[in-house]
Amino acid sequence: MTQRPDTAETSADASQAGAPLAGAELRRKLFATSVVVVLVLLLAVPWMPQVVYPVFVMKLMCMALFACAYSLLLGFGGMMSFGHAAFFGGAAYITGLLTKYWGLPPELGLLGGTVFAGLLGAVFGALAIHRQGIYLAMITLALAQMVYFIFLQLPFTGAEDGLQQIPRGTLLGVIDLRSDMAMYHLVLLLTVAGLWLIHRVIRSPFGHVVMAIREHEQRARSLGYPVERYKLMLFVLSAALSGLAGSMKALVFQLAALSDVHWHLSGDVVLMALLGGMHTVFGPAIGAALVVALQYYLDAFGGWVTLVTGLIFMVCVLAFRSGIAGAVETFLSRRRT
Repeated sequence: MTQRPDTAETSADASQAGAPLAGAELRRKLFATSVVVVLVLLLAVPWMPQVVYPVFVMKLMCMALFACAYSLLLGFGGMMSFGHAAFFGGAAYITGLLTKYWGLPPELGLLGGTVFAGLLGAVFGALAIHRQGIYLAMITLALAQMVYFIFLQLPFTGAEDGLQQIPRGTLLGVIDLRSDMAMYHLVLLLTVAGLWLIHRVIRSPFGHVVMAIREHEQRARSLGYPVERYKLMLFVLSAALSGLAGSMKALVFQLAALSDVHWHLSGDVVLMALLGGMHTVFGPAIGAALVVALQYYLDAFGGWVTLVTGLIFMVCVLAFRSGIAGAVETFLSRRRT
């Protein structure tokens, strides 16, 4: 039986329309599978200390949350900041102050560091969001350097020695965080919660407006959206999540150092976001894992670590313009079509 031409064309159009849907469904399944596998591996880490050091993985998770929080601002908000170390390190110092000198429990120390970073982000954002591009980046860098010198001079910070012997304490009066096992699960829980929040924000109407502002700010303004308010809210959210990462790191290593608030760390987080894929939700976490792993396993080579990291960055920028995660997504899309 011969099929009528119009029916054949309709079938062809339907198959072409269904291809993107099938590709999206495949990507969702791969994403869900990848998340489950990563979570299982992370849960298994404390039981395999001979294979991988749990404290190293805790640092990796803190930096992964930091990188994803920064990408929330750069990749989805289109705002380049060179001052995010101020939020990360500032929260670390405040957590140390609250737990060591004020004797507060760790949950209040984490909360205090996160709130401080959010308030500092509101100050930075209020001063910086009215500029764009390199001007915004330079404003954040200048403000971050001011924060660096403030923490250098404050009496409780220990100057170059850092704020040492920060107590981990007892979580909720029940869980002793002096145990690496308990501390690991707390860091894992907070990191997963932070990444889930980033995912939900990006997929929410708020996230869609933020991306619209990134693509065409004047058009978004003409549609009646309060652009400055959205930018400031995004800045505060990114700063608060960065502060949470810094507070966790301070408890893990029981130390808040000047390196946590130095502009070098702001450069590192930019590198992490670009390597992993700043326009993807969890791509920066891949970049953070790569950078932290290189710094850890190549530490014996001293200054050569910077050279190796730079070479890898150059290769990834030239070969994967959209980052590692972005390149994987593009590859899967092309195979499906």
